[in-house]
Amino acid sequence: MCQNEVMSLYLDAVLGANYNFPYANFGRKDSDMYQTRKIGVIGQGHVGAHVANSLLMQGIADELYLCDINETKVTSEVQDLRDSLSFVPYNTKIVNCGDRYEELSCCDIVVNAAGKVALAATNRDGELFYTTDAARTFANRVVDAGFDGIFVSISNPCDVVCTELWHLTGYDPKKIIGSGCGLDSARLRTEISKQIGISPKSIDAYMIGEHGFSQIGAFKAATIAGKKLSELEAENPEKYAFDHMQIEELARKGGYVTYAGKQCTEYAVANSAARVCAAVLHNEHAVLSASTLMTGQYGEEGIFTSLPCVIGAEGVEEVYTLDLSERELEGFHKSCQHIRDNIAQLDWWDEAAWNAK
Repeated sequence: MCQNEVMSLYLDAVLGANYNFPYANFGRKDSDMYQTRKIGVIGQGHVGAHVANSLLMQGIADELYLCDINETKVTSEVQDLRDSLSFVPYNTKIVNCGDRYEELSCCDIVVNAAGKVALAATNRDGELFYTTDAARTFANRVVDAGFDGIFVSISNPCDVVCTELWHLTGYDPKKIIGSGCGLDSARLRTEISKQIGISPKSIDAYMIGEHGFSQIGAFKAATIAGKKLSELEAENPEKYAFDHMQIEELARKGGYVTYAGKQCTEYAVANSAARVCAAVLHNEHAVLSASTLMTGQYGEEGIFTSLPCVIGAEGVEEVYTLDLSERELEGFHKSCQHIRDNIAQLDWWDEAAWNAK
């Protein structure tokens, strides 16, 4: 009896003969032996190129499909990534799609990184018209070509672009995931970590709402080892007391500190997007702060914004609401209204039709 047969009998005995591994059937099956994980990246500027590089370095995808309206730029990025293959753990296939968005229909995930970072120098809203116009150039072309995977959108303003992707395509909103406050939540944990001397990986805290200046730190729900931050502060104020508003502001403006010195953000946001992709492809059921369609959470609906989400192979599987303070809840509603105000500036906006959706 071969080793594989022994292992199969062991798993049947321990797990049951009918047990299905949670992501055994995910991915595009290109042969009887192997399932190929394919990710497309639209936009090869600072962020999109770094997303592709992060996916390559971490071995998250077996095949990467890169698109950009600037075919010279995408050709250069494809060549640069191919030149890296001798130095990375996996022999990932890199495909140059130019501006042929239909070629992304074979992908499990399509990452939207189309944008113009210079327009967001002082405010993510500065890209509003550019990125929403860009979404119109590819969204229906990808979906109409047969794409049935997951959209991961990181273009700013993130929540507006996600809402538009849903509006344009009529796509299942659970399969549209905005990077949203995922990176902002990481910044929040880092800033809290600096104050209390605990690893950010051991801090459970979230920024919620718009991925922009109106986002809110959910401090009332923040925990360490299952214990609320407020309880720890009461027990040991010398270690755990800090100015919540100051830390929230540092998390909110962290991206602009990065931008001030290099006129872009790239590494962290790329890794944040790669983290979402990994959660989908590995069917992790991971809890991440992400922009998703509101369906009544805190009384909000009809727009995308960030709350903690369970993310797996089918996209957003569950959305958690947190125990918010009165200030935090008020701030969340104001943040949602800001997203609506931005949406109302777009020429496809029709309030009556929107309310009927």
